[in-house]
Amino acid sequence: MNLRKITVLFLVLMGTTRAFTQVNNVVTGTTRTVRKTSANRKGSVFAYWGWNRGAYTNSTLKIKGEDYDLTLHKLKAKDRPSNVSLYNYLRADRITIPQTNLRVGYYLKDDLAITIGIDHMKYVMVQNQVARVTGVVEHEGKYKSVYNGNMVIADDFLKFEHTDGLNYVNVELEKLGNIYKSPDEKVHVGYLYGGGAGIMVPRTNTTFLDYDRNDRFHLSGFGTSVKGGIQVTLLRKLSFRFETKAGYINMPDIVLHKKGIKGRGKQDFVYAQANAMIGAVYNFN
Repeated sequence: MNLRKITVLFLVLMGTTRAFTQVNNVVTGTTRTVRKTSANRKGSVFAYWGWNRGAYTNSTLKIKGEDYDLTLHKLKAKDRPSNVSLYNYLRADRITIPQTNLRVGYYLKDDLAITIGIDHMKYVMVQNQVARVTGVVEHEGKYKSVYNGNMVIADDFLKFEHTDGLNYVNVELEKLGNIYKSPDEKVHVGYLYGGGAGIMVPRTNTTFLDYDRNDRFHLSGFGTSVKGGIQVTLLRKLSFRFETKAGYINMPDIVLHKKGIKGRGKQDFVYAQANAMIGAVYNFN
């Protein structure tokens, strides 16, 4: 028997089996309904909360005030994760202190969602690093000088952190595809990818010379991002996400001192982020 005959026979048998099943359902008055997973269906809404680790490329920081104008070249920075403990990560009054992520979204159509989120990262300039500094400081004190060379960035010269949030408020489009579904669709494993853009609203903690430090939120610039990851949905509702994200941040208007004191900074850099989140998904249809 050749391949063509086998194929025809297979299709006939499949059609006969399907017809028999439909007739049997009519006779017995039963119907078989399989609920579709809401993990990536049109009309589904979802929300996630989680935590992140971050890494940053070296960046050039330019700072300027009434009596100083400096450029610090190729500064190193790192993130600052909180120590892992129930106290730091699960207490209601400390839930926003670690490096966190919040994201909510809606599926515009099957597999395609629009989301809005806040990536609460932390950026800390490495203290006591050696960096090239150019410019001038006319502020009275031991650092009054003209600069054009390497120096140690000491604590009493500059502390520069976005530790109450390198806050990236963003809108993203994301695609969720299928890797595995259980027969009853109570287990769904999918891959996701997407990208977006948004605004940077850091709470910059800066101490420069003997100026009073800044510690307030300020719209400082913009960011962009692309991401990819895995999503696991259980019982059609409980969901876990594991993502990697990369992007570009440009902040041309960073507040350096407390209100009333002139001083602004600007910098840009590329970042990478790893996220782990837990959430829920629901379909209203």
